[in-house]
Amino acid sequence: MLSRRPLHFFFVADCSGSMGTDGKMPALNTAVRETIPHLRSVAAQNPHAELLVRALAFSTGAHWHVAEPMPAERLVWTDLVADGLSDLGAALLEVARQLATPPMPARALPPAIVLISDGLPTDDWEAGLAALMATPWGARSIRLAIGIGRDADHEVLERFIATEGVQPMHASNPEQLLRMLRWATVHAGRLASTAAKGEPPPYVVPGISEVVW
Repeated sequence: MLSRRPLHFFFVADCSGSMGTDGKMPALNTAVRETIPHLRSVAAQNPHAELLVRALAFSTGAHWHVAEPMPAERLVWTDLVADGLSDLGAALLEVARQLATPPMPARALPPAIVLISDGLPTDDWEAGLAALMATPWGARSIRLAIGIGRDADHEVLERFIATEGVQPMHASNPEQLLRMLRWATVHAGRLASTAAKGEPPPYVVPGISEVVW
């Protein structure tokens, strides 16, 4: 029997000071925690892929919140805390380092990256994005993005995705954030795990309710 191929999944979460306003950070922590069972379901439904989850937080600089690739069934979420700037470029550079081969194994499935942010980058995010896309795994990755609130930079998120026909999602209240993060997480995991089998299924964005944030 062939061993399962690793499928690396990355949460890249904005933890800048603005995420500490209007209940955004508690909503994000709750949304991730409630999304984990759905990740486990994706892992259980694909016997050929080993889903490994990591989380990277960025504020003033970037640091690993879940540093080691963690099997979805063992992932336990601890709360992120909001403080500092919004150094998206530093976060993308760190992800790019992890997508080099090695440490990424050559037999891996395309990784999935879900970016969540509520504002404008405060460093050279374009250099970080260029570094990410310069890696073979970065260019092949499944990239989705969720903007939180009215100040999220749609253009930055759109350029991060860089996939024709795929737009950033925008969450305007905690309920939307939960629904969108759950959808993005499950969908990205499924796309990545089936990428080797042919054309991925179309993206369908969940509905939007009224603006609160």
